[in-house]
Amino acid sequence: MTACDDPQLLDPADYEAAKQMARSADPAVRRRVAASPETRPELLYFLAADAVTEVRQAIATNAGTPRQADLMLAKDREVAVRGALAQKVARLLPDLSADQASQIERLTLECLEALARDQATEVRGILSEALKELPGAPHGVINTLARDVELSVCAPVLQFSPILTDEDLSDIIMRGPVAGALSAIAGRKQISASVADAIARSDDEAAMTALLANPSAQIREETLDRILDQAPQHEPWHAPLVRRPRLPARAVARLASFVADNLLKVLRERTDLDPAAARALAEGVRARVNRGAGGNGGGGAGVARGLVDFGEEELGHLPGDKDKAAERPSDKAARLNKEGKLTEKLLEGALAEGDRAFVLAGLGELAQLPMPIIDRIIGTHAPRATSLVWRCGLSMRFARQVQLRIAQIPPKTALMAKEGVLYPMSDDEMRWQLAFFGVEEKV
Repeated sequence: MTACDDPQLLDPADYEAAKQMARSADPAVRRRVAASPETRPELLYFLAADAVTEVRQAIATNAGTPRQADLMLAKDREVAVRGALAQKVARLLPDLSADQASQIERLTLECLEALARDQATEVRGILSEALKELPGAPHGVINTLARDVELSVCAPVLQFSPILTDEDLSDIIMRGPVAGALSAIAGRKQISASVADAIARSDDEAAMTALLANPSAQIREETLDRILDQAPQHEPWHAPLVRRPRLPARAVARLASFVADNLLKVLRERTDLDPAAARALAEGVRARVNRGAGGNGGGGAGVARGLVDFGEEELGHLPGDKDKAAERPSDKAARLNKEGKLTEKLLEGALAEGDRAFVLAGLGELAQLPMPIIDRIIGTHAPRATSLVWRCGLSMRFARQVQLRIAQIPPKTALMAKEGVLYPMSDDEMRWQLAFFGVEEKV
């Protein structure tokens, strides 16, 4: 048998051989020529109509496929083919130069637009992930994806795409997007004051929590005042508010009047407050202690001490003092973890005692994540808190308790264990949930 008689021995770089391969009855041979970067465009166009899915998928992946064939594949009956095409076209987009033929650019845009409207969420999601950070992505395609009804499609571009303007984002916010979309916008690297205002005017507690936890978000002082008006009723906002950079003195004083003791200590330990803010905090602490003492009848001093947990000598100090009256939850969690004692049983005990601050610090230590991210995840009041517990290597039974008692998720909404003990989501699903908060896999 010669090479000409055996299609397996033919070279797709040879035009005549490639033509023979394209007509072969063996799908594996046709797939070889479909995947080859040396195959001529007319043969790739011919194979784009092949009866075998794997052959068409190879054509969809091939960078040499003519755009006319790509347009045909954008309407292919198989999701796998359209998904491969979405990844390929998005990958080629940055390489399109200004001097390329306008028809090629037009066909590429038509292909992207068709994929952005694809009936399969998976295909639109692939395209969104592929385009989310490209500075040269078509504005119309990004806008379509940003307004998608599925969070898995709209969230990547809402959070990362540099193509979306403040006007786009404000309009999306005003129109009331799908649940979770505002949180994606609130997690962008740079958020203008106008977009922050639009988020602050929404009733989305999770989005507000994410916005406050985003140090790059520009929040006007008057907007911050409106947020502080509502903050006493929204406990998830307290931690990110306390940790926000460049807090004005008036905001510091107001926070000191209602945040929990552990967060009040976080405020006191900040070294970046300007003198006016530091004085406002010291005065706020004194006023809070006095309120506790004055409202307690004869033994108010003891109650005031328990309320704020500061010694007499500490009340005269400004934030930044190095002396600590007690071990901070984060320091305690770090020490116990180093000693091998930060166990699920220990955290369960803290949970039973209502020591929320230590449980959060313990989760942060085990997950190897900073507290602002822990606060954001818990503050969404969504079942994705389960993914955080999974990352810590703890049981689904404990994750259920964290959902109910820490994230304050209603029992009907909280995730249940599968088969009594297993996590109900796959590892990939939980990694995706954490990636939404910028969490990368442990190394």
